[in-house]
Amino acid sequence: MPIQKNKLFKELFSSFLEENKEVEALIISDVEGLIIAGEKRKDIDMELVSVLTSIINPILNRMRNEFEFKRFGNATFDTEEHRLLFISVDEERILSIVLEGVASIERISPYGLFLAEKAIQILTAEEEDLIQVSIPNFEYEAGNIERLKNQLYQMQMGIRGEYRFKFIIIGDHEVGKTSIIRRFVEKRFISDYRATIGINILSHEFEFFGNEIGVTLWDIGAQKFFRRFRKSYYLGTQAAFLVFDLSNRTSFENLKDWYEELKLFTPGEDIPIVIVGNKSDLIEERKVFYQEGAKLANNLSEAEKIKISYIETSALSGNNVEDAFNLISYHYVMKSKEFEEERRGDALLDIIRSILEKKIVLTLSFITESSHWSPGLQIMTNIKKLGEKSLIRDYDDEQVYQYNNGLILKQHQYSAAEDISSSEGVFCIFDIRNKEQEIEDWKKIIIKIVENIKENGVILVGIRASEGTNWSDIIEQLNVDEYISKKIVDLLFFRIGSEFRLDVFDQLTVMLSAIDDKF
Repeated sequence: MPIQKNKLFKELFSSFLEENKEVEALIISDVEGLIIAGEKRKDIDMELVSVLTSIINPILNRMRNEFEFKRFGNATFDTEEHRLLFISVDEERILSIVLEGVASIERISPYGLFLAEKAIQILTAEEEDLIQVSIPNFEYEAGNIERLKNQLYQMQMGIRGEYRFKFIIIGDHEVGKTSIIRRFVEKRFISDYRATIGINILSHEFEFFGNEIGVTLWDIGAQKFFRRFRKSYYLGTQAAFLVFDLSNRTSFENLKDWYEELKLFTPGEDIPIVIVGNKSDLIEERKVFYQEGAKLANNLSEAEKIKISYIETSALSGNNVEDAFNLISYHYVMKSKEFEEERRGDALLDIIRSILEKKIVLTLSFITESSHWSPGLQIMTNIKKLGEKSLIRDYDDEQVYQYNNGLILKQHQYSAAEDISSSEGVFCIFDIRNKEQEIEDWKKIIIKIVENIKENGVILVGIRASEGTNWSDIIEQLNVDEYISKKIVDLLFFRIGSEFRLDVFDQLTVMLSAIDDKF
């Protein structure tokens, strides 16, 4: 199906005008001033803009000669009523942006480069090319970033993880950044080289080990001319590829500069990074060896106390390209889970502090079949903000941790389930998968807990069960109502699913909130 270029231009320009109210018209014209495509907001004289474009072109030509590729340039021109921004799309065509008289050229320029890149994509597109014309937001306010993070937390709560992140690809020109993206998104390789004008942005979704990954890929132009705009493009970055050409040693040596720029424009952000050595198919021309790339990744990882991986790809053959995106996705998913656990840990910490304001000591007990798998205790002891802890008792069936703030955590095996007389809360887990015959023994353990816990204590019983297990039947078999009636305690059962850490976080919150409400 032939690409409808006029339709794409109209969609691109109309969307841009809708998002940027101070822009009044957009025009693509050739060096003679002939309009190729355009869209205007109100009564703007398009012919006047075309004439201005032909007048400004000699200036742009002179500017192009000063740039590395002798292709890129821009200029501004102010009239009494308007500001005009001209950006060269290529040697023959110019993008003209008409703004209100008080509009900011500095704010619009990064968008202008994005429009120029999309314009040349449309103008040179072939039948099978993918052209995305959605308009990005380069202005991430702090509040917007927090909202994006909150959306991420909410999305990943399901059994099937869903992740959305902004992902930048940086490195020297001609290392194959755009080719890697097109190989991944379009499953093909384009041999004709064309430098990216400022920025190219694509959205793509793919499966990663049962998770739905959605990425917005920001392919950032490497030319020095664009550096003034790159700060806008980095804002909100959540993952990065640093790409070099295995046959070009200079591009490898320049990676440290790209890494420094990444740190400069993403201050305080600890983002997943993968170093990509591209063009592995050029075996005879290789100038950088695998060990060198891996060593750079290791050195940066150790120096910055973050995880940086290394992989080699070929955009030409497709070798390792999908693996590279899976690798960055893995790092991002794991990092997201760390953020999620930290956020949830902060919520638990707030409740614990509230309880300790009313009580001098808070004792919680965790009961599992083996101390080697006690997710509740592991979550609690991993909350760094709880402060320093000491292991004051370490037996085969019992361990006790004491914190300076008055919190005491105890870990018991089933055989020591009755040793919880000082506990306000008990968190017990049974793994019922293929062990239904042990339910009667587990009921006896629950009875011991009910009989020995403090008055007004809270008991949570988590059960890992197979998918086809009848939950109601399990709860009926574990019914201990006659014992609860003899003592004032709360007993709650919950099912532990495949995302058990999230389940455990939620239930710890329930247990601590119930304890807090009693004081």
